[in-house]
Amino acid sequence: MAHYLVDGIVLRSYKLGETDRILHILSPNLGLVRGVAKGVRKPGSRFGGRLEPYGHVSVQMYEGRSLDTVTQVELITPNVGVREDWVASACAATMAEACDKLAQQGERATGMFLLLKDSLSVLAAGPNRPAAVLDAFLLRLAALEGFRPSLDTCITCGSTTDIAAFHVGGGVLCSRDTPADLQRISHEALAALTLLAEGDWTTIAQDDAPLPRSVASLVRAYLSHHLATTLKAWESVPR
Repeated sequence: MAHYLVDGIVLRSYKLGETDRILHILSPNLGLVRGVAKGVRKPGSRFGGRLEPYGHVSVQMYEGRSLDTVTQVELITPNVGVREDWVASACAATMAEACDKLAQQGERATGMFLLLKDSLSVLAAGPNRPAAVLDAFLLRLAALEGFRPSLDTCITCGSTTDIAAFHVGGGVLCSRDTPADLQRISHEALAALTLLAEGDWTTIAQDDAPLPRSVASLVRAYLSHHLATTLKAWESVPR
């Protein structure tokens, strides 16, 4: 049995018994870490509010037979602004759910951790377009996980001209390769997808102009296709 240190972001927690909580933490070095915080739901718990979802923490864990135990917690960045705003919280919950599904125990997840850390920081600052921050996060997460959508080259023939549609299987199609039953994509929607996938966070978060309504649907369809599931937290994100 040994102690070890986990630097990470709390993705979720849920009740265990009458006073404990199970935690899922995303660590850059250890990937997905699961552990139990004993007595955390008791009044006056020494962990207090330091293990709330979306907080960046440094946690000391003690190895157990089936589940490791939290013994010490240092709160690095609370991201309180995320939890206090219901729209930002819904977006963060969707980000966390995606990471929880994709991160693996014992496997490095540096890119995923840094992406989540940056995205939560943007949400905590009170963006004008929190849902756009979520969509940008998801497209960039897709790229990290090896299923980056092609947004400038037809996925069938390689053409970079006459882009006409977006296919959830991999990205854009030119007009020649677009099936008759596939909805066309507007220049505005394609530009918005490119901004979300590659643009700077300030423009994505603070621009007052709404994104084309089709963009969120395309991002959702693309992620659902490649994850082979729909993120439950998506349902609470207003559009």
